[in-house]
Amino acid sequence: MEIIPAIDIKDGRCVRLYQGDFAQMTVYADDPVAVARQWQAQGANRIHVVDLDGARTGRPQNVDAVLAITQAVQIPVQLGGGLRREEDVAAALALGVERVIIGTAAIVETELVARLLERFGERIIIGIDARNGMVATDGWTVTSTIAATDLAGQMAALGARRFIYTDISRDGALSGPNFTALAELVKPDGPAIIASGGIANLDHIRQLAQIGIEGVIIGKALYTGAIYLSEAIAIAQTTTG
Repeated sequence: MEIIPAIDIKDGRCVRLYQGDFAQMTVYADDPVAVARQWQAQGANRIHVVDLDGARTGRPQNVDAVLAITQAVQIPVQLGGGLRREEDVAAALALGVERVIIGTAAIVETELVARLLERFGERIIIGIDARNGMVATDGWTVTSTIAATDLAGQMAALGARRFIYTDISRDGALSGPNFTALAELVKPDGPAIIASGGIANLDHIRQLAQIGIEGVIIGKALYTGAIYLSEAIAIAQTTTG
């Protein structure tokens, strides 16, 4: 199982939100590039970057910061936030990003997602962000009438091979991931599942490994020191489902 540190960018700075609320934001660093180098130095094999401004506006906003990160590290970077047009996805990949996360577009433009999956294959990850089991879009500001499990089924039918599942109520809250919802998404020979939101201690990582999660995105717990990256990586390497 892979441990993936998160870098959320707003106005060029590294921040964390509480439950996706922009009014409850903590700035952890002014230089996301320095943070990326730090995670690489501590053993990360991949970095998860979110353009929060892009997620809210629907178009990439922190392009320069993303490019600087991909040029500064030698490990793969995956990017989400505001990637709702084919040309924006292609441009993100041209920055040196290995994988992109499609969230809102998975609901509003199914045909676009089908084209992206056909064109880019496993470089496309579907982000499933849920509030009370229902998918949220537009930077988590709108809650749809589509159940997370239904969206997963639809995207898998289109050929999606990897999902990131986030329970919004737990994101930034250090209250533990939604193990039940994650377990429902893990299926034999099904798409790989990456867990995000609420991871607060090493036991959470052990439990996620046991239910067959491919990767764990950790944000606030790393920034506050609740989890040390090296310890999380060691747990992930020695625990199997």
